[in-house]
Amino acid sequence: MIKLLVIALSAFFMQGAAAQDFPTRPITIVVPVPPGGIVDMAARLASEPLTQALNQSVVVDNRAGASGNIAYGYVAQAAPDGYTLLASYSMYHAGNPSLFSDLRWNAESFTPVAMLAVAPHVVVVHPSLPVHTLKELIAYAKAHPGEINYASQGSGSVPHVGTELLKQMTSTDMVHVPYKGSGPAIQDVLSGRVQLFITTPPSIIGHVQQGKLRAIAVASGSRHPMLPDVPTSVEQGFPDFELDAWVSLFAPAGTPPDAIKRISQALEAGLATPETIQKARAAGIEARYQSPEALGKTVRADTEHWSTVIRSAGIVAN
Repeated sequence: MIKLLVIALSAFFMQGAAAQDFPTRPITIVVPVPPGGIVDMAARLASEPLTQALNQSVVVDNRAGASGNIAYGYVAQAAPDGYTLLASYSMYHAGNPSLFSDLRWNAESFTPVAMLAVAPHVVVVHPSLPVHTLKELIAYAKAHPGEINYASQGSGSVPHVGTELLKQMTSTDMVHVPYKGSGPAIQDVLSGRVQLFITTPPSIIGHVQQGKLRAIAVASGSRHPMLPDVPTSVEQGFPDFELDAWVSLFAPAGTPPDAIKRISQALEAGLATPETIQKARAAGIEARYQSPEALGKTVRADTEHWSTVIRSAGIVAN
């Protein structure tokens, strides 16, 4: 009995020492998309304050493919030791469980660490479409059912699910035209082949400034600094039409709470610095911290919300 007690106490103190020493080697943030874009930018934005606070290198590892599921499956099966983290995108995290039936991960595969950033979306139309506000868009869509084509960078993406949400809210009929990425989608909106696209401001700000596209609403509760003259969906009378995509860090389930706490606290301080805030704004995103507990609530609410939209629209991944 005494021997067992000594072993148990030794293990307890060894675990405590390990937690206090964490980290002792580089940390990897796995990103489910290629370099560039809001998820990659948020991960790299977080890597700098983490490197400084933890005195260890933080490596960004892009593992794109399969609508993020390659990266999610990889992190879900990684050792739960705090050294492998996932930069998770809101629609992947909250939407993929309803879009795919053969995932190698689920909600219980990950432990929340911290929210990193939020990116609002803007509704843009081709100038040939005679609308300048959301209300005018809805009125036109009702008067011309099935005549407005809207673009997305693929089935289940924010532009797709977000536009389907708008259709459900307003009982309108618009036709989905999926593309393989936002680049081809934007090109066809610019040409007028499709008339509507919902995307993040950095990808279209130049076209809006040149008059090649018209921004009619920021789907958020706050105006965007890149488009200060464009009213929000809330201002225009659509308080439930908010498409604020988030990027957050998660660890494999079972990661020691002390490691989660250390990383999260480092991010809370790092994301609040003027330098980080300015870098985020320059990238078109907003640095925004949430604790593990708050992030867990956000994930549960978003999963319920988007799964309802996805099922109602009959959206499946392709």
